[in-house]
Amino acid sequence: MATETIKANHSPLLRVCGLTKHYWTSGRVWRKRTLFTAVDDISFELSHGKTLGLVGSSGCGKSSLARCVTRLEGADAGEIWLEGVDIARLNSRELLPYRSQIQMIFQDPATAMNPRMTAAEIVQEPLLIQRRGTSAERQARTAELMREVGLSPDWMNRRITEFSGGQRQRMAIARALSLQPKLLVLDEAFTGLDLSTQAQIANLLLDLQATHSLTYILISHDLSLVARIADEIAVMSAGKIIELGPVRQIISTPTHPVTQSLVTSHHGFRVQHAAAGGFA
Repeated sequence: MATETIKANHSPLLRVCGLTKHYWTSGRVWRKRTLFTAVDDISFELSHGKTLGLVGSSGCGKSSLARCVTRLEGADAGEIWLEGVDIARLNSRELLPYRSQIQMIFQDPATAMNPRMTAAEIVQEPLLIQRRGTSAERQARTAELMREVGLSPDWMNRRITEFSGGQRQRMAIARALSLQPKLLVLDEAFTGLDLSTQAQIANLLLDLQATHSLTYILISHDLSLVARIADEIAVMSAGKIIELGPVRQIISTPTHPVTQSLVTSHHGFRVQHAAAGGFA
């Protein structure tokens, strides 16, 4: 029994095997529709409390992979094992209990949240959908989450349009945390923020990870930012993971030409300092 417990504790939170996603390109009158492979036979594992950084050029398949892992879209092939359950095979009703365990934070929080809703309504929306808690309990949970992400509970009745870009992203994080997920997928969540705000959000995510043993998939085109937060980096190109390894290994000794180009384009103090555990 003890051996089984040890094995369970060391099993990955997430294991993706052979994941593949196709899209049909829109055809014109003189062109036929063609099949485009956005995610091409991707496999990786992610342990509890760790962060996988997913980098690559625009259109390489990062966001498509994220949408498949979170089951916002169905994959055409492959497996997505979440703590021993292949959620890729579950129908909508079977998937419902697992929805709360994986949450996604999008690039633009302003478009991901209803501008007519108050901060309290935005944070409480997942709780209402999952039918969790009483009105008073949801209100208390909202105040707790806002404090945790660095926002005043006195702002609960403000609309999202009254918050700055960084504050909106904090709101998005608070909403994602409301259901106590195990995995957060951050899809270009730092895009559009200035360097100071990026550093603040990065530190917040690290603090939350330490407090709640959260696991992250961090998607970004900024290698230095990923190196600041991630434990491992996966480099994508044309729908495939072309290189995967610890942050220091990927940055110091990249082997694939695409990875070498990424490292070279970000070469300098920011990448070196991030790899050493700092942030500039």
